[in-house]
Amino acid sequence: MTHAAPPQIAVQAPVRRKRRGLIARLFTNPLSAVGAVTVVAILAVAVFGPLIVGFDPILMQPAIRLSPPDATHWFGTDDSGRDILSRIVYGTRYSLLSAVGILVMASVLGTAVGLVAALFGGWVDEVLMRLTDMFLAFPALVLAMGMAAALGPSLFNAMIAIVLVWWPWYARLVRGQALQLRQEAFVESAIIAGASWWRIAVQHILRNCMTPLIVQISLDIGYAILTLAGLSFIGLGAQPPTPEWGSMVSVGRDYFLDQWWMVTFPGMAIFFSVMAFNLFGDGLQEVLSPRSAQ
Repeated sequence: MTHAAPPQIAVQAPVRRKRRGLIARLFTNPLSAVGAVTVVAILAVAVFGPLIVGFDPILMQPAIRLSPPDATHWFGTDDSGRDILSRIVYGTRYSLLSAVGILVMASVLGTAVGLVAALFGGWVDEVLMRLTDMFLAFPALVLAMGMAAALGPSLFNAMIAIVLVWWPWYARLVRGQALQLRQEAFVESAIIAGASWWRIAVQHILRNCMTPLIVQISLDIGYAILTLAGLSFIGLGAQPPTPEWGSMVSVGRDYFLDQWWMVTFPGMAIFFSVMAFNLFGDGLQEVLSPRSAQ
């Protein structure tokens, strides 16, 4: 006599197979595979790197200031004698956590605005979309610089400034998706059945907007890191002695001609991070697109 598999196991098995299939398709593209591996390496550095490096990232040692790369300080030291490798490793945490925080806040705010505009329509939609257009009318980096300057130079204020600039893109994305989903039969059936607007928004529309949202967030992580580094470079983001990549490049620019390592290694960290997340985001977009699934 055979026994049927428990319902949870029967449901979990196709889910696991689907996940393995997505991962396999992601690694089919060499560029996406390189991006995914590099992203995993960056995350590993952010989590475990500070346990490996042997120097305090903010400890000043004037006796060894501006030392070139050697067997002790692999990336050399800066103008205060601080180990650049340790500062880059610790800066990985600052950059990644800040980028994730920016995108979480921007996506939550933009999603809420987009859902409300799409579901209520009429004058509510008109007011919210004209407000969105006001933010989109300005160049993003210029507007972020202005807001960061108004709020005051700090890492947190720079994050808030970028959030205030980026939420309209998510509002537009979610509104477009929600307007399409409102025409679907399952949403109309829920309306006819008397489901509340809250249930329709969360259970039926928001859940089906998650795939484009995840893809957009994965594509934006690199740009968030780059924008935050740009604000720190001009003095509107992280302030010394915080080991943030853009701030490190800003400090090292005065020594670039003679002490090249002060700018080169933080710049390479920014470059590889942005490249990795862009490649990973492109691969994720290709894997999760409906045409790829078909």
